[in-house]
Amino acid sequence: MAEEKKGFFKRLAAGLSKTRDNIVSGIDSIFGGFSSIDEEFYEEIEEILIMGDIGINATNHIIADLKQKVKEQGIKEPEECKQLLIDSIREQMEVGELAYEFENRTSVVLVIGVNGVGKTTSVGKLAGMLKDQGKKVVLAAADTFRAAATEQLSEWASRAGVDIVTGQEGADPASVIYDAIAAAKSRKADVLLCDTAGRLHNKKNLMEELRKINRILESQYPEAYRETLVVLDGTTGQNALAQARQFAEVADITGIILTKLDGTAKGGIAVAIHAELGIPVKYIGVGEQIDDLQKFDADEFVKALFLMGDEEK
Repeated sequence: MAEEKKGFFKRLAAGLSKTRDNIVSGIDSIFGGFSSIDEEFYEEIEEILIMGDIGINATNHIIADLKQKVKEQGIKEPEECKQLLIDSIREQMEVGELAYEFENRTSVVLVIGVNGVGKTTSVGKLAGMLKDQGKKVVLAAADTFRAAATEQLSEWASRAGVDIVTGQEGADPASVIYDAIAAAKSRKADVLLCDTAGRLHNKKNLMEELRKINRILESQYPEAYRETLVVLDGTTGQNALAQARQFAEVADITGIILTKLDGTAKGGIAVAIHAELGIPVKYIGVGEQIDDLQKFDADEFVKALFLMGDEEK
C-alpha cells in the first residue's frame, strides 16, 4: 500500500508540473525579489495565483488570509511568507471529515459529467476502489445515450469484479436505475454506483432526466445515503469550473472527481472549484490504470505542487 501511495505521489507531482511552472517558480522569484512586504508584493502573488488557474475568489481568500497572518505574526521578511502562503492554499482545499460518509452507509452514488472527461472510466475505477475496501458494489449503466458507454462500463465492471445492470442503448436512464435498485437490494449491495448522462448542451433534458432518477431513488430506495459526483477534466482549467457551476444548477453536487492531472493539467483549478462553489474535490485521477484514481488529500496535493521534501517518492 505504501509503495502504491509513493507511486501515486510521483505521478501526481509529474501531473502538476505545468501548474508548478506557472505558480511555484513565479512565487519563488517574488519571495527572492522583494525586500519588503508591501501592496506590490501582494499584487504580484495575486497575479501569479490567478494565472495558475487558482481563480479570483480563491486568490482573494488566500491573499486576505496571508495578509492577516503576516499582521498577526509581525512578519517583515517576504521569504517568511512562503509557508504561510502554502498553508493558505492547503486550507482552501480541505475536504472535511464527512466527505466519504457514503462509504460507511448503504448508499447511491450518481456520477455525472460531459463526454470526454473520463466519467465512465472514473466510475469503473471508483468501483474498483470500493471493492478493494471490501464493499459490495453494483454498477448501473445509465448513460444510455452515448454509444459504447455500456460496453465500456461492462469492461470496467469485469476488471473490478463487480456486478453491473445494463439497459438497451437509448433506453430511459431512469428505467436502468429502477432495475439497478432492485438488483442492489436483492444482492445486499453496500454501494449502488450509477454512470449517468451529462449533456450540458441541453440542460433542460438533463434536468428532466435527473429529476426522474431522483424521483425513482426517493420512492424505491429512500433509505440509501445520496452522493452526487461530477467528473471534470483537469486539463481544461476555467472551463472545468464553468462546467461545475452549470452542473451545480441542475443537481445537488456533493463532490468533484478531477481527472487527467497528467502533466498538461491546470491543477490550480482544484483550489478554484472548492473556493468558488464550496464543492470539494474528493477524488483525483492521474492515469488510465484502475488504481490511478485516489482520494483527494490536500496535504499530498500541496506537497506535490511545491515538491516539498518528497521529491524522490
